[in-house]
Amino acid sequence: MMKITYLLLLALTMTLLACSSQQEEEYIETPEASQISDFQDDDNDGVVNARDTCPDTPESSLVDNEGCGETVSSQEVRQLNILFANDSFEVNPIFSDQITTMAEFLETYQSASIEIQGYASKVGASEYNLELSKKRAHHVEDELLSNGIDPSRVRVVGYGEERLESEGDDATSHALNRRVTATVVGLSEQIVEEWTIFTTLKK
Repeated sequence: MMKITYLLLLALTMTLLACSSQQEEEYIETPEASQISDFQDDDNDGVVNARDTCPDTPESSLVDNEGCGETVSSQEVRQLNILFANDSFEVNPIFSDQITTMAEFLETYQSASIEIQGYASKVGASEYNLELSKKRAHHVEDELLSNGIDPSRVRVVGYGEERLESEGDDATSHALNRRVTATVVGLSEQIVEEWTIFTTLKK
């Protein structure tokens, strides 16, 4: 009986010693995670910063895999066609609305510039007509600048009696040739918007 008790005590001691040695094993701390890439999306376009080559895309834009928005280009055209009295470079007030409208157009399309082209009829000396055509163009330029247009966006050229509007030698043809013209093309780009379940209507 004592032998059995001794064996049981011995077995219990051995078990306790084994458990104790297991508990003394070195504790290994959990390693800290190291994030290699930036998975944030600062412009909320659905493309993470690490892959977004267009980081300032307007919200709700339809974007490609690189985060760049799709744009649609459009253009508008405005023209000046101002007529002058014989041997005069004064701008008739009836053409003031044309000049004001052109100034407003240039304010809308800030990247556009204008070339004001002056002409003269084929009456008198060609050298005189060349200078007269330049004076006509400069007077239109002055009115345009008085509407707040930056002079660096305006170019003036005089063609004299070259490039006639009408080749006739009658009064009507001469009247059509005493002119200042200009054509301006305004270009604009608009981002294509994408509607999602998160899109809200502006109130």
